[in-house]
Amino acid sequence: MKPFTIARILRKELCGQSPRAVYWRCATFLRQVGALFWPRNQGFRKLVVGEMGRYLISGSRPVVGETESRMRAAVDWILRAKAAAGDGGVAFGYFPCGRNDTGWISSYPETTGYIITSLLGYSRRFGDPAASEAAMHMAYWEVSVQMPSGAVQGGAVCPPERQTAAAFNTGMVLDGWCSAYIHSGDAVFLEAARRAADFLVQDLDEQGFFQTNGAFVSSGEIKTYTCLCAWAIYRFGDIANDDRYRNAAVRSMEAALRQQQSNGWFAHNCLNRSDAPLTHTIGYTLQGILEVGILVKRHDCIAAVERTLTHLLPKKSAAGYLPGRFFADWEPAGFSSCLTGAAQIAIVCYRLADYTRNRAYREHADQLVNFLKAHQQMQGDDPALVGALAGSYPLFGSYMRAGYPNWATKYLLDALMLQSA
Repeated sequence: MKPFTIARILRKELCGQSPRAVYWRCATFLRQVGALFWPRNQGFRKLVVGEMGRYLISGSRPVVGETESRMRAAVDWILRAKAAAGDGGVAFGYFPCGRNDTGWISSYPETTGYIITSLLGYSRRFGDPAASEAAMHMAYWEVSVQMPSGAVQGGAVCPPERQTAAAFNTGMVLDGWCSAYIHSGDAVFLEAARRAADFLVQDLDEQGFFQTNGAFVSSGEIKTYTCLCAWAIYRFGDIANDDRYRNAAVRSMEAALRQQQSNGWFAHNCLNRSDAPLTHTIGYTLQGILEVGILVKRHDCIAAVERTLTHLLPKKSAAGYLPGRFFADWEPAGFSSCLTGAAQIAIVCYRLADYTRNRAYREHADQLVNFLKAHQQMQGDDPALVGALAGSYPLFGSYMRAGYPNWATKYLLDALMLQSA
């Protein structure tokens, strides 16, 4: 990394926030470091130290092959996360340095929603009835926690009186209900999906942006990455054979396109740092534009995705390491990798390779996925780690520090299924 880039990152990290925010970030970091020395975290501490050593000497070795066994491990971990939640949803994730006794955080409606689609896809391909049964259980649970407005709450599951609606979360669960309906034909899912889709269509403003971003992201600005909801809305429009939903999906996608700069970078495209979006939210935006673009045969959408990748993919190392955030000039904006985002970018590359017949995109995707495989835990004494992908590399990186959010493993599973296709 260039010295100027290092100085720029440090300046943003230390001077770009209020003293109070810096204090709480440092206090949280120190608490998590201290938690490594809890007796239960002896094995996890060794994992953290070993991975940091590899990071400092650039010692990660990509893993070629082993794709099906790693898919199986990812599915098994997701099923364990569901069992840990105990209510039908999938636990937010496993965070050994967290404040609770088990390390597991309660069910997360948003990501449980799109995990339904992943498990059904895996089950359909490999004939795994346990995966499809779990997915259907998740889908019925999602119906039970849907808000009266048709929306889905932000954050981990909570009592109805504490729920706050979030458009993005609603779109991700809508995706799951579409998949569950196609799989089962149960009208319960069709009705839940219709209520969610109606909420989303009504939430669009005149420019095509969703207005209800929820309490868990920064307020006061549009969120470009919510265009991923457009894909779910369009899917429902096809199921219902209703152009009202299809047209709304296109409006959302076009709104996102207007946020793209000439170098492919998207403005207003992060949970809380629009000056330096995560690859996680960049991946959401690219997937939404690409998938809707494919459905409506819009070449400008495909070109927009390629424009971004033209500038983003050269930032990947030969081993497949991709920085986790980027400034508007595509210089790295952090010292760690957001592994979820890397998986999402790989998925976009695989889909683009299939659509354009450009094999170079598949080669880029393979590099990313082989790097991720090197950081999927495949053995150990703690079953809560086996099969999982962490939020960051190294583990104490900035995104979901010292933890394993369920969506990292979900996107790894999706990427592995595309790699083996």
